[in-house]
Amino acid sequence: MDFSLSAMWANMGVLARLVSIILLVFATGSLGVLIERILFFRRIVSRAGTLGRAVEPLLAKASYDEVLKLCKAQLGVPLAEIIHTGVATYQKGAEEQAAGTGAMNPIELTGRALQRRVQALQAELRRGFPVLASVGSVGPFIGLFGTVVGIITAFEGIAKSGSGGLGAVSAGIAEALVVTALGLAVAIPAVLAFNFLSTRAERLDLALEQSAGELLDLLEQKHGVARGA
Repeated sequence: MDFSLSAMWANMGVLARLVSIILLVFATGSLGVLIERILFFRRIVSRAGTLGRAVEPLLAKASYDEVLKLCKAQLGVPLAEIIHTGVATYQKGAEEQAAGTGAMNPIELTGRALQRRVQALQAELRRGFPVLASVGSVGPFIGLFGTVVGIITAFEGIAKSGSGGLGAVSAGIAEALVVTALGLAVAIPAVLAFNFLSTRAERLDLALEQSAGELLDLLEQKHGVARGA
């Protein structure tokens, strides 16, 4: 028997081929998530640095309209979303307080809005992670199903030949081993990718929380100065 991949594919049964196709689809999906998230993380980190340097002096001068204008142009960047949410909420709260219609302190209102926004952005950072988790956990079991199918094929070979020689079982055993290896080859990279991206996401989570806290502190300081004046 020829044990090349093309020959084994030609000798596979319908179920084994179906299992292999499913595993290949899983592998493609995992690779797509990994590449998309890596590019996304790199892009937001690069843009966040540029935005931070541009916004910092404007916040120090309380030029909130200019800050909002800059952030609107970068709303795909989590840092821009946080700054825009914080500044816009603070401005609205301060205006309502000055008019006597605000029921809540602008800083407290801003803190709550920032907390909700940070949580939403943290969930967005993990988009696609369930795909990796599912592939990593389900992939080996799908491969195991293919193993069982291959063993059944081997027994069918024994039944047809009436003997248990290598020629009778080689096709089924090869099919079982190939599908098992494919299941592991798909699942292991998915688990590694999930762990790698989770570590990156946790670092960005911390950065978002720190940015929201620093923005709130700055707005609170400016608010105190404005009220004192």
